[in-house]
Amino acid sequence: MASTVGRIYATRLLRIGTNSIPTPVQISKYSTAKGWSRGRKALLTTMGVLAGGAGALILALEKSISAADLELHPPKYPWSHRGYFDSLDHASIRRGYEVYKNVCAACHSMKYVCYRNLVGVSHTEAEAKAEAEEQLIEDGPNDVGEMFKRPGKLSDHFPSPYPNEEAARAANNGAYPPDLTYISPGRHGEEDYIFSILTGYCDPPAGIVLREGQYYNPYFPGGAISMAQALYNEIIEYTDGTPATQSQLAKDIATFLKWTSEPEHDLRKQMAIKVIVIFTFFTMVGIYWKRHKWSSLKSRKLFYQPPKN
Repeated sequence: MASTVGRIYATRLLRIGTNSIPTPVQISKYSTAKGWSRGRKALLTTMGVLAGGAGALILALEKSISAADLELHPPKYPWSHRGYFDSLDHASIRRGYEVYKNVCAACHSMKYVCYRNLVGVSHTEAEAKAEAEEQLIEDGPNDVGEMFKRPGKLSDHFPSPYPNEEAARAANNGAYPPDLTYISPGRHGEEDYIFSILTGYCDPPAGIVLREGQYYNPYFPGGAISMAQALYNEIIEYTDGTPATQSQLAKDIATFLKWTSEPEHDLRKQMAIKVIVIFTFFTMVGIYWKRHKWSSLKSRKLFYQPPKN
């Protein structure tokens, strides 16, 4: 039985072309498209159309739901570091650190950033040491088993404003201020969200009732936020003399938080440029070799050339 099936199959394959041995392309064409009936082709076409339509419907529903919820999505702003090869504004990072130090650090921690991370980014080593020494860091125990306070060092992390979460909630009517180190990628819109929520405080619309200690911000999910408006015009004075308007303060702190969440941002883009340059170089070398060297080697008969029929 097996030998009979084999002979029949071989006979059909030999009928595909004039050669005694069919090519793989001929076998593929015979075994797929030519072997399908009209009903099967129609069925597969219908299934493909239905699958594509279902995918488009799901995407449309997702977008409609996102646009219809109660959260106001932040607009997209033209950040200077959004380009493929654009770096962060390091002057803005320095000013953003000043905003965090004088405004945000009163409630929010940034426990995953050390003072040494500022060196070469926004501060010199001497400036970063001076910033660290302004803080009293709890250390110990000492020789008698007691904890003590000491001036900060470059290896120290930014200190937290509260000793624990319970103390933070007690000081903020039960709300826990989140750590800001990775807040930028943790929010929809990233820098756009941070800028919008810091500049988007307004009076609640009719029908919205806020509890005591809450404020209205349309960019916050639900609208009711426990954080009061923190940025106002001239609330601080920049050391470089930049006018400290509310939008400037929000832009600088958003850039600073972008850097804390992605400290490798500039390095990653620098590596991308190097990879593109190296890849381009080797591509040009390959093109040159193919055009000029291959023909000369072939003319010298260094490669085996099959005889012509």
